[in-house]
Amino acid sequence: MATQKLYAGVKLRETRARLGLTQKAFAEKLGVSLPYLNQMENNNRPVSTGVVLALAQEFGFDVAELSTGDAERLVTDMREALADPVFADATSPVADLRLVASNAPALARAFLELHRAYRQGHERLASLDEALGRDGARVQASPWDEVRDFFHYCDNYIDAVDRAAEHFVRGGDPQTAALSALDALGIRVEVTQTHQVRGLDRDAGRLALSTFSPASTRRFQLLHQVALLTQNDLLEATLDLARFQSDESRSIAKIGLANYFAGAALLPYTRFLDAARETRHDLERLADMFGASIEQVAHRLSTMQRPGAKGIPFFFVRVDQAGTITKRHSATRLQFARFGGACPLWNVHRAFETPTRFLRQLAQTPDGVRYISLARDVSKTGGSFAAPTRRFAIALGCEVKHAEHLVYADDLDVTNAAAFEPIGISCRICERADCHQRSVPPLERKLRIDPDARGVLPYEVDR
Repeated sequence: MATQKLYAGVKLRETRARLGLTQKAFAEKLGVSLPYLNQMENNNRPVSTGVVLALAQEFGFDVAELSTGDAERLVTDMREALADPVFADATSPVADLRLVASNAPALARAFLELHRAYRQGHERLASLDEALGRDGARVQASPWDEVRDFFHYCDNYIDAVDRAAEHFVRGGDPQTAALSALDALGIRVEVTQTHQVRGLDRDAGRLALSTFSPASTRRFQLLHQVALLTQNDLLEATLDLARFQSDESRSIAKIGLANYFAGAALLPYTRFLDAARETRHDLERLADMFGASIEQVAHRLSTMQRPGAKGIPFFFVRVDQAGTITKRHSATRLQFARFGGACPLWNVHRAFETPTRFLRQLAQTPDGVRYISLARDVSKTGGSFAAPTRRFAIALGCEVKHAEHLVYADDLDVTNAAAFEPIGISCRICERADCHQRSVPPLERKLRIDPDARGVLPYEVDR
């Protein structure tokens, strides 16, 4: 496979602006001419190897950041948006989308915001009773989607909050640190037979945790409450930078940041990264070592993107039984559909059939990138016979080039091309012509319909 050229003009401009350097001074430190730097910053030339080395040597820059970030996410999200039937006559080649994502990311986000507003307006028109029942209803981003996109485009890593959580536990036991912090605030903790997972009575100085919840959930909720009570200034400052469109979005995001703090305190970055490498990312061993759940460990692995100390780039997703994605993040080139469910050929959907078992899959996306994917159900009981069971499945994976660092890859033949199953992102942007699970035709492909013949699909896709 040919080496992909690295275009990172936006990253170069952001780095220069952060350092407060002029183009001339920046070019001198990188050892290139001013015109050459200008061409790289405008993506007219790829970033050279010499510049990559200079960035690392002169500024201690984590060069892995040049090839990550928003560009691939934006391309995937724009392709999905353009798959909307409203754009049936206005398709764009992927190469053009990559240029937009690299050279004009603000424009790309504005387009996505506009499309999201269109979708929401369309859904409201389809539900007139709801739309007409609201005074002053206006089209804006769903608060839930806005918050989810915030974490998505932050690489699911919030440095200030992550470091604050690590400092909070200071190498000790997270639960002990949390109890000590609450005790200092005059709040006692009680574990009671209540179906409310967590409840704080500020007047009585009492935090109630449910005995029906697993111990890992109680620890997490304990740390979540500590974040809200002791880290409020940090959380509010982070929210100020995010500039959410509504108070509802900000409130949801604050809960998300408190959850982030709780996960980062339960699984402190440096200790957890060292343990993950030592155990070769064995989720069960890590869960036992840190008193966490399988889902908490998998989610935390997808956040290990601290500059200068990055872990393996993982993707992480959680789906419900209907196939709807309820959590999604990817530090890899694999991105998830913003709307709808995941590819039905993906092993995460089969996890419901084999409770408590890990399913492994070698998969290849249409762009030729190969992954190893691990899936497992994470059903959550309500703690009593009458309480409902919430059923989810999670998937964690990475590019197959990292297989040697995963215990789950030990007996898989990652060198055998035939062992990799074809998967996609969503049918409208998947270019596979012969997929037996296709639900709708792909974007940018012509169809052939033969009234005298019928295969698996009622049409054929031109290759």
